[in-house]
Amino acid sequence: MTTKNWIQKNTRSLAGKTVAVSGSTGGIGRQLCAHLCDLGADLILLDRSRERSVALGESLRAAHPSLKVSYITVDLEDMGAVRSAAEELLRRGVDFLILNAGAYHIPRHRCDTGYDNVFMINFVSPYYLARRLLPHVASRGGRVVAVGSIAHGYSRTDPDDIDFSTRKKSSKVYGNAKRYLMFSLLGLREHRDSVSVTHPGITLTNITAHYPKLIFAIIKHPMKVIFMSPRRASLCILAGIFDQRSDGNCWTGPGIFNVWGTPKLRPLSTCTEGEAARIRETAEEILGRVETENR
Repeated sequence: MTTKNWIQKNTRSLAGKTVAVSGSTGGIGRQLCAHLCDLGADLILLDRSRERSVALGESLRAAHPSLKVSYITVDLEDMGAVRSAAEELLRRGVDFLILNAGAYHIPRHRCDTGYDNVFMINFVSPYYLARRLLPHVASRGGRVVAVGSIAHGYSRTDPDDIDFSTRKKSSKVYGNAKRYLMFSLLGLREHRDSVSVTHPGITLTNITAHYPKLIFAIIKHPMKVIFMSPRRASLCILAGIFDQRSDGNCWTGPGIFNVWGTPKLRPLSTCTEGEAARIRETAEEILGRVETENR
């Protein structure tokens, strides 16, 4: 099935709806925003770089002259900036919040909150935004769509090293943060129908371009052939807006081995009930801490 045909069969018009997208200028984010514009949505682009956001907005408006697009500059390592972004989103009004931003193999340091920056970017800040915006989004009949990762299954969470600050392997550090994000949001029973967890499988983006330059130069072309393009992979995130939740944990990703194919909603059984409960409890403790500290 072509991308165009899938969109025609599985989506509906988003005219009059406002969609906020974090990580909007990355490979997946740009393609996702293009799909959203095709469906008539208005956009709020959240990104560290206002310059990149404005450039993207102008290119989208060139293809869609009636597009309403605005910008919020936010660094997900900065809790103060994240709080301000949440307040601004509430002020402007949002129907859908897509938590797409992520960081994988980056220089690591401890943020002002005391947490590792990879954990901040991939879990703490997105979770804070979700918790602040969920009542508002739910009241408008919308949804928070979180972008997870198959990397969440590479390890189990560790209550003695919550942010994996003692770990060195990027895939496990990143996967741990995504594991927290996915299962903490899936555990929000009071807003269960207003949360979707999705993942794009494997595709060539800035996150996958972390290898040494020589190795990346060799593998990037086979990756383009073997794995889905960002344009097609972003359909899995778009599907999070429209997929209906089933009973129990589930997520939307590529239908074939979580790597290829059109989006498919399927059960998520990679976490025990005990670990999921602990993740939820820890997430709420972290939320309470960052809401009161570093103001």
